[in-house]
Amino acid sequence: MDHSQILEACGLPHGTDGPGGLAVTTPVDGSVIARLSQHSPAQAQEAIDRAAAAFEIWRDVPAPRRGALVRLIGKELRAEKENLARLVSLECGKIVQEGRGEVQEMIDICDFALGLSRQLYGLTIASERPGHAMRETWHPMGVCAIITAFNFPVAPWCWNAALALVCGDPIIAKPSEKAPLCALAVQRICERALERFGDAPDGLVQTLVGGAELGAALAASPRVAIVSATGSVPMGRKVAGAAAERMGRCILELGGNNAMIIAPSADLELAVRAAVFSAVGTAGQRCTSLRRLIVHEDVADGVITRLRHAYDGLRIGDPLAEETLVGPLIDSDAGTAMSAALERAAAQGGTVHGGAPVLGDRFPGATYRQPALVEMPEQSDVVHAETFAPILYVMRYRTLDEAIALQNAVPQGLSSCIFSTDIRECERFLSASGSDCGIANVNIGPSGAEIGGAFGGEKETGGGRESGSDAWKGYMRRQTATVNWSRELPLAQGIRFDL
Repeated sequence: MDHSQILEACGLPHGTDGPGGLAVTTPVDGSVIARLSQHSPAQAQEAIDRAAAAFEIWRDVPAPRRGALVRLIGKELRAEKENLARLVSLECGKIVQEGRGEVQEMIDICDFALGLSRQLYGLTIASERPGHAMRETWHPMGVCAIITAFNFPVAPWCWNAALALVCGDPIIAKPSEKAPLCALAVQRICERALERFGDAPDGLVQTLVGGAELGAALAASPRVAIVSATGSVPMGRKVAGAAAERMGRCILELGGNNAMIIAPSADLELAVRAAVFSAVGTAGQRCTSLRRLIVHEDVADGVITRLRHAYDGLRIGDPLAEETLVGPLIDSDAGTAMSAALERAAAQGGTVHGGAPVLGDRFPGATYRQPALVEMPEQSDVVHAETFAPILYVMRYRTLDEAIALQNAVPQGLSSCIFSTDIRECERFLSASGSDCGIANVNIGPSGAEIGGAFGGEKETGGGRESGSDAWKGYMRRQTATVNWSRELPLAQGIRFDL
């Protein structure tokens, strides 16, 4: 299936590659695959107005009925899984198997949200006053803006959208300008589901195409109740700052710089396989990518030998080919950043294995790189900074306290893991004095997360939670109601009124 066939299969025919202000390129070969018109900040305000009007209707729709719409979206996604997966590979460069996995996450969260639509529970609270009842209720919050990054163009949208819709909130999507086609394809899927649903208000699900100015307009609008943003830490700071100016709510899922601790008792075969998958998946362009490997000195030499052997066997190439294990970086800027980081690492005492450009003769307009292993004498500043590329820094430790200190010493804090068969080490890692990350795994790599658990929670920015668990509460407002069913009015002791 060539590039035009992938676009056409997703309802994006060649009409999209007419004149437009945004040229969309594929990292597969660097070619332009579409030219899109961009929405202006004024059009963003019009979209906000439509969404605000939709909220006044959607909030009164019973939650199980709202869940029926999400069920229909999930049904459409099942039918379009392969087409959308290939579009994800084409537009952001991840291998097609990872594209399928990303669409499956969308399907899974739709299933989760469907069940959730009947479980938006509050509490009954014991009142200290006689003849009174107190209870907690959760109500829809308002318009939810969803700003997504290029590396996961569809799943984080759905984590937010599925929950927001069942919670009673309209959504406005603002995808990365590097991956707008996936968002437009998903919008078309939602439009089919909305048509089957029958009576959803206009403006319930919208998508805007454009750059940072659109995200700024959404973050600054007092009519946008929730801004959920996925991307870089600098982007997250801007979004949070704009929302804070108007006391808006933010849900942020940002950088990772995730670490793995390999203890001397670890199953090394299991650990090495997990490390390779976590470090090179999506060419190191995941927020959950493994970037730091902290290995006990007794097993470090053997682990490094195994890793180098595994890296030598990686199949790098066209992400749409089934046999490919590592696809391209998103663009040449990412390649430049990778080279600069490796140069800094070498200058700080690191020994670099791999990292060279490849496939330049076959794909001269694209950026393919060998994944790099870097043995570091210490956790220097280049290791503290997150480079969105397949670079794995390897450091040695002597005691578990030292390993946990290294794990926690960076400002990012999304995901983490330890490989050990010592229950005391594992439980220490999961304790309050262990990993300080939002996700902590034992004998599982840091890359990825199940829908059932809440995702996010970086320490650098305060973060937020998406997807499972009780993340739904971020899309609603809590109301505590007290009912006096007695004939007495509780007043300060000793004070009475004669009426």
